[in-house]
Amino acid sequence: MAAIRRSTALAHQLLVQSSRKILRSQKCCYGNFLPDKAYIGGAWVPASSGATFPVLNPANGIEIGIVPDMETSDVQTAITKAHTAFKTWKKTTAKERHDLLLKWYKLIMDNQEELAKLLTAEMGKPLVEAMGEIAYGASFLQWFAEEAKRCYGDVIPAPTGNKRLVVIKQPVGVAAMITPWNFPSAMITRKVGAALAAGCTTVVKPAEDTPYSALALCELADRAGIPAGVINVVTCSRKNASAVGKLLCQDPLISKLSFTGSTTTGKILLEQSAGTVKRVSMELGGNAAFIVFDSANVDLAVQGAMASKFRASGQTCVCANRLLVQSGIHDEFVDKFSKAVRKLVVGDGFDSDTTQGPLINVRAVEKVESHIDDAVSMGAKVVCGGQRHQLGGSFFQPTVMTGVSEDMLACREETFGPLAPVVKFDTEEEALAIANGTRVGLAGYFFSNDISQIWRVAEELEVGMVGINDGLISSEVAPFGGVKESGLGREGSRYGIDEYLNLKNLCFGNL
Repeated sequence: MAAIRRSTALAHQLLVQSSRKILRSQKCCYGNFLPDKAYIGGAWVPASSGATFPVLNPANGIEIGIVPDMETSDVQTAITKAHTAFKTWKKTTAKERHDLLLKWYKLIMDNQEELAKLLTAEMGKPLVEAMGEIAYGASFLQWFAEEAKRCYGDVIPAPTGNKRLVVIKQPVGVAAMITPWNFPSAMITRKVGAALAAGCTTVVKPAEDTPYSALALCELADRAGIPAGVINVVTCSRKNASAVGKLLCQDPLISKLSFTGSTTTGKILLEQSAGTVKRVSMELGGNAAFIVFDSANVDLAVQGAMASKFRASGQTCVCANRLLVQSGIHDEFVDKFSKAVRKLVVGDGFDSDTTQGPLINVRAVEKVESHIDDAVSMGAKVVCGGQRHQLGGSFFQPTVMTGVSEDMLACREETFGPLAPVVKFDTEEEALAIANGTRVGLAGYFFSNDISQIWRVAEELEVGMVGINDGLISSEVAPFGGVKESGLGREGSRYGIDEYLNLKNLCFGNL
């Protein structure tokens, strides 16, 4: 055991040394993308207290830089700036907002590689995935640039001849956004793009683990010519996050709150928003079932499971959390799936061979371990993986387990890590009962070549999004969101901009 510990320590030391060299070599590529200030009212500002907190690379724990640790007084300033800017921004034409959003989109794509490197440094996902996220995130700005010009109203036939009824759409006001660390760029553009297109101004609180991606987007928004105060980003540590979030919920100048994160936190924010009756969008936790029926193309199902489960090392709200496999093809699927999982390469996201980066922190590792330990104690079997990776830190082996049942933590809770628990089932009715037997309903997936079954299952799954013979369901053109305790509202698509618009009825009488 001592030899193993020495080997692990040496491997981690070598990784740390390598990552330090990478960060030194890449830091110059970020240019102004590593500010040590927040962005309020079009200016780069420190916290009024002067306090800062470090941002760490999850691959090695090395400090990337520091950002302001803002308190409620700083956030109040940002809210005021956004409210002032709203008075003029709401009067801009749809064409003007379209042009600015498109400029922002083009600047992001021109700087895609630099933004991706920054994202990998602070979040850990492999660089190729980070490049994909930047493009995915930018696509929302391009999409909503066009949707800005399509916020059509209605003319309603009046019940009497001397009246005319017209419905117009107007921006709700200042929109606050609280965004997660797992998609630190795309979750901002998906929200802010819709808000700006509608004519709203914004105050964004990014996750404390990944603030630089948000600040980098501010730099490019400024270059695009988006006016001061329209976008504001406030950074704070975990210590101040609760108070800052509460202010964003309770301040009467904030008309809309959009949150992506856990269901537990979402419920708190909903309660705190009730006093001012805010418009809210909540994209909360998931527990996606990935069902493979006997009629499925097993190879295609394995490919879909790999794409869904292990993207971002399993740290996505729509990733397959429970794999339900029908008994007729269970063994074949597990064999092929496990072989594919064993080929995954764990390492630093800057290594071109890496397919699985680190988890965001050691707490995330401990949660994966607790789910594995619980399942094994109740009779589940680890087919591959199951342990911390020899690189140490927050690296974990991609893991497949069989013999999993509904009462195990791996099925009852969202793991948010590279753990694939496989549940064997016999009938379609059994699979649907297991899949729907949860209080959340964000995404679900199934593979089948039976067209009747496809329609039945697609309609019966209690989720907001269904992947049918496909493990990747997200795009800027499709609505993203869940049912039950997975949230309220939708993001992306033509429906996403409606979350930031009020309907106003104009009744013209005595004509």
